[in-house]
Parts: sequence; C-alpha cells; structure tokens
Amino acid sequence: MKFKADEIATIIKAEISQYTSVIDVAEVGKVLEIGDGVARVYGLPNAMAMEMLQFASGAVGVVFNLEENSIGTVVLGNYLDIKEGEEVRTTGQLLSVPVGDALIGRVVDPLGRPLDGKGPIQSPHHRPLEVIAPGIAGRQPVNQPLQTGIKAVDSMIPIGRGQRELIIGDRKTGKTAIAIDTIINQRGGDVICVYVAIGQKESTVAGLVETLRKHNAMDYSIVVTASASDPAPLQYIAPYAGCAMAEYFMYEYGRHTLCVYDDLSKQAQAYRQLSLLLRRPPGREAYPGDVFYLHSRLLERSCKLAEERIIVPKSTPADVTEGTNGKVYVGEQDIDACKADFEALPNKDQCEIRKIKTSGGSLTALPVIETLEGEVAAYIPTNVISITDGQIYLEPDLFFAGVRPAVNVGISVSRVGGNAQIQAMKKIVGSLRLDLAAFRELEAFAQLGTDLDIATQRQLDRGRRMVELLKQPQYAPMDVIDQILSIHAGVRGFLDDIPLDKVHDFEVALLKHYRDEHPELRRELETGRKMTDELDAKLKDIVGKFKRSYAEAG
Repeated sequence: MKFKADEIATIIKAEISQYTSVIDVAEVGKVLEIGDGVARVYGLPNAMAMEMLQFASGAVGVVFNLEENSIGTVVLGNYLDIKEGEEVRTTGQLLSVPVGDALIGRVVDPLGRPLDGKGPIQSPHHRPLEVIAPGIAGRQPVNQPLQTGIKAVDSMIPIGRGQRELIIGDRKTGKTAIAIDTIINQRGGDVICVYVAIGQKESTVAGLVETLRKHNAMDYSIVVTASASDPAPLQYIAPYAGCAMAEYFMYEYGRHTLCVYDDLSKQAQAYRQLSLLLRRPPGREAYPGDVFYLHSRLLERSCKLAEERIIVPKSTPADVTEGTNGKVYVGEQDIDACKADFEALPNKDQCEIRKIKTSGGSLTALPVIETLEGEVAAYIPTNVISITDGQIYLEPDLFFAGVRPAVNVGISVSRVGGNAQIQAMKKIVGSLRLDLAAFRELEAFAQLGTDLDIATQRQLDRGRRMVELLKQPQYAPMDVIDQILSIHAGVRGFLDDIPLDKVHDFEVALLKHYRDEHPELRRELETGRKMTDELDAKLKDIVGKFKRSYAEAG
C-alpha cells in the first residue's frame, strides 16, 4: 500500500489548527460509607443543599446533610451498585424535574422518568423541586369554585381554586375515591390535574390509571408515582415533583391546576426514615423536628395568583412587558399605587394600565392523610390540619353503614366557605350542613327509644332523606346544575313523604324530567348561576307537578 505524504501532512495540519485544550474542572469526592440508600461523601466542600450528585456507578444522589467534614447524601434509585471509595461529582444543579405539555397523559416517577412504556419524555423545560411559595402580595382571595362533582362536598364543604383542602380518614374509607372523582369531574374544563401516589401498591396505581383512562381523564392529567417498593428518597420527593409539574402550568400559562397528594402520611414516614439514617435528632414519635416544615413548604405553594398590572404606552405591542416607570404591580395591595403612578404621568393620555403575565392561575391542593382508628389528634394529622384551609373527614362507621361518600359533616369544614360556591348553590343549601349535623345527634338520641313529638319526627324523616339524597356512586360525578336541582327538591321538603328506598329513583326521574321537559330552566341556571325568588317558585311548581305524576305512575 502506497502512502501519500502530502495528504497525511494536510490532515495533520488541519487537526493541529483545530485543536483546543479543554480543561475538565469538577469537584470530585469519595464515598466514605454507603447503606440503606444513604451515603456519606468526603471532599465536596462547595456542595449545595438539594444539589444533584453523580456517582461513578451511574446512580444519582441529592445533598441532604451539610456537615463539617462530610456531606450526607440520599441516593435516588438503586444504591446497591455504589461502593465505598467510589468517585462522586457535583453537577452544580439543584434537583429538578422535566415539566410541560409532554408530561400530560403520562405516568412518571418523581424524577420525571416514564413508567408507562410510551417512550421517553422530550421536554425542554425543567423546574426545581423546591421553590419559595408566593408571598401575600402575589396572591388573591380564593373565590372561584373547583367543582368536585360530589353533592356532599360541593354543597356543604365547597372547595375553591387555590385552596388546600385536606381529605382525612382511616384506610379504606373512600379518601382516594373523592380525589379521583374530582379529577374525573374536570373533564371538558380548564384544569390540569396531577395525581401523586406515595407508597401505594403498584397494582393499585395501575388500576387507578386505568380508571382515569376509561373516563378520558388522562387527557388532562399527570400521574406521579413512588410505589411502596421504591426507596424512601423517591417517596420523600414525590409530592414536590408533582407540585413543580403543576406550578409550571400555573406560572407560565396562568392555567388552573389541581394536585392530589395521596398520601402525606407515607411521605412523613419516608422522611423520618431518611432523617434517622442520617442521624438527625428525633423528636415526637421519632419524627425529626422539621417535619411540620416538610408539609408547610409544600402546601403553601398552593394559591390563586394575583393578576399583575403594568403601565405601558398604548402603542406598545402585547408581548412587551416593560413599563414606562419600570414597575410591575402585583396584587390588590398595589392597585392604588399603580393608579397613583398612572395619574402622575405627564403623558397619561398616551398610556394605559395593562394586565400581564397571568390571569390569576391557581394551584389547588388535595392532600390525603390516613388516620389510625380515627385518631385525628395524632401528630401528623394535626400538623396538616393546621396548615390546610379545611378538611373532609371520612368516618368508618358511616362508610360501613352504606353512606358513600362517608363524610362526617360535623367536623368537616371549608374555611373558604360560601366564597367558593356559585350563588344558586349557596342560596339552596343554606343551613344544610348544620341541619345534617343536628340530625346525627338527634338520630343517636332517638335510638334510645324515647317517644318523639311530631316536629322531631319530621326533622328525622327529612334528615334521613337528605342523607339518602347525598349518597353517590363512585366514578359518577354530577354536574353542579343537576346537584342544585336535586338538592332543591330535598331542602324544600318534596322528598319528606317519599319512601327511603325510592329517593334515588325519584332523583334520577326528576333530573331526566328537567332535561327533557324544561331545558330552558337548566340554561337559565347555567348562564346566570343565580337562584332568584321567581326561579325558585318555578322550580317548586315543576317539582310539585312531577311528584304528583310520579306518584300516579307508581
């Protein structure tokens, strides 16, 4: 073979001219100790809290403890391949997850890796797991309803967009069912839903995803799962990952989002496990002292964002957000300042106050807490109750008595209240919650066998029929207009003489009658969302006539 010296010389010259020396600078540490998903690393003095670390074996860790001579690291995923003395490198990046439209309809782990076999997730957007919650000025009051489709909740314990409503109760009392029905009820709406499963069986999560898929709810949902077989670090970060995914839509697009954390009891247990392994001092029930902050910094990220205003010349394009005075006014507190600055402008006739960036997007949180033997005064339940804006308490005795959902209206509460209800529902339900709580007490008294007067017997009959009316099958959320029409018939006394076992049939027939014979009334309620005295009288007349024909038919 003949070599061409000219060609070889040309190639060498080209390579020499293109050569650049690149120095790979990285902080490298060594693993001192590894076990139970926790590693102690020496030699990374500049590591940041919650910074991602790369192990030579391919595993990913996150900085948890910053100690004097070493750092405590939790390994996200399989830690069995990590050996003592192994190299560890800093990445300079805080722990973050992929976010964006690419995740909608997918089932992912807390690091955003797909678990549904539908291929990799291609998203250019990432968001840190831990961010600071909006301050007071960055929020606005919660006054827009998030309809769950569950009569007992929407009528007596209304949830608003941006609220944090705790679902609490013993295991197997229907906590997850309320959350899933709420997600299904958002079908056809404008809410992005994120369901975070923490410490659940993989078969349970698979069944849940299949249910969402069957009801076309995966079209607007993301499922984040850290199953019972996953390491404690993944269970610990799962709620923050789900929150970050929901926050992206709230901040970037001003969308309304819903995040279900099912359940935070297991997250607290995973955090306790990590803390004890890292030798953090234990406190009450062996939980570390900052276990309250674990949940408060997560749930405080739920809010309804304030609308932002800016002063710009009228000729400014819509996508330009630089004000003439260099200020952005956020929230109701700044509206007066915004108007004052606007009035002070010499050329105010050529300027305008414009809303920018968000249209009051929201993140609603439905955290779930599991109690033991109804002990709501335990450590973690009381912590989360004090952080949230109300709770839906599910009682085992009601559940086993066939009342589904098994909501105890006596100690369930929404601290947003009627502000998160449409006016028609607010007017109809009135004192329904208090009446049902009184009925429960009266029912317990009546079991003693005492003779009851006519008024008390009438109150008991009304209460039993309202309890029957508020029962609802799983995965069958009801439109809010149907709820109003149904509850209206109950609170106005039209069910008082209907046999208990016929209440459900009467309700179904009545709603069908409204849809078929009086669609104009439904439209009036849908558009106006108000219950006027005139409309109330019309509805009474319709229900009265329908009841007579129903009785004649048999």
